[in-house]
Amino acid sequence: MDFNNTSDFVSGFWNMFVIGLVLVSILWCAWFLWIQGSVKFNPGEVTGHKWDETLEEYSNPLPNWWRWMFYLTVLFSLVYLALYPGLGNVSGSFGWTMRGQYDAEMKAAEAQYGPKFNQFLKQDVMTVAKNQEAKEMGGRLFQTYCAQCHGGDAGGTTSFPNLKDGDWLWGGTPEKIKETLVNGRMGIMTPMGTKPDMDGEQVKDVVHYVRSLSGLTADSARVQRGAELYPQACAACHQADGKGMQAAGYPNLTDKIWLHGSSEAKMIEIVTKGVQNQMPPFGEFLGEAKIHLLTAYVWGLGGGVPPEVAAPAAVEAPPADAPAAEAAPAAEQKQ
Repeated sequence: MDFNNTSDFVSGFWNMFVIGLVLVSILWCAWFLWIQGSVKFNPGEVTGHKWDETLEEYSNPLPNWWRWMFYLTVLFSLVYLALYPGLGNVSGSFGWTMRGQYDAEMKAAEAQYGPKFNQFLKQDVMTVAKNQEAKEMGGRLFQTYCAQCHGGDAGGTTSFPNLKDGDWLWGGTPEKIKETLVNGRMGIMTPMGTKPDMDGEQVKDVVHYVRSLSGLTADSARVQRGAELYPQACAACHQADGKGMQAAGYPNLTDKIWLHGSSEAKMIEIVTKGVQNQMPPFGEFLGEAKIHLLTAYVWGLGGGVPPEVAAPAAVEAPPADAPAAEAAPAAEQKQ
């Protein structure tokens, strides 16, 4: 909690309540220690308290060094609260905040490591992907920010994509990978298994048809019925041929890769209830240079697709009555 932020407290009452609670607690500890000096002890005698048959409490005072150590802790707490935040929204004479320390550490880290990251920004993703030092740096970034979902080897798991197999929901070009890292992704499969869409038997028919598209075991009668339902129920997103649409993140149903599982029960559940997956955005958090390195690392894992190359501009044909000499450059360019 940042105690410099008064919005942490809904009113001035709570601010005073915290201040009073902290000070009373410290002063009570000091008072309790002080009254121990007026208590009469009988060293060597037992108080009559006994546990476990033979464990007895003796009437011995605390050693003075121990008492003075407690007094020092009370004094330390008062000095600490005068210097640092701890009394409600009082900032302390040093004006320290967690946010301030974080920003200072990030600034120092940027000054030390920023040039290292920025040196690769001038290179394209495919060039960076071949650089051994960049691979190691990208690998460390991946283990820190991506491995929790995609696995330490980037092989993914159920509902979290494999980044090495060349199957991409949104595209595997450097541009698309970077776009995914910067903005995140939201994948939504709408539920289709409730009326007026489809009843349970119709859902099962469509599932068997979809299973047949990628060679999974399927009931032939259900496949035939599902083929009639598929165009109305699924083709708008997954296309008539089942190959999906990368531009919108709609999966290919024919490639034998199933992100959420390929069992009949799982597929029926997905069609019936729908499913939602989210890839969080990292652009603002990591910054351009780290995103560039991470893009190169992911692209270089083995499934990356070469960047899209724009089609060459069409060459305007010369007028029909133009001399042959003027038409020659265009003919050479076409060749």
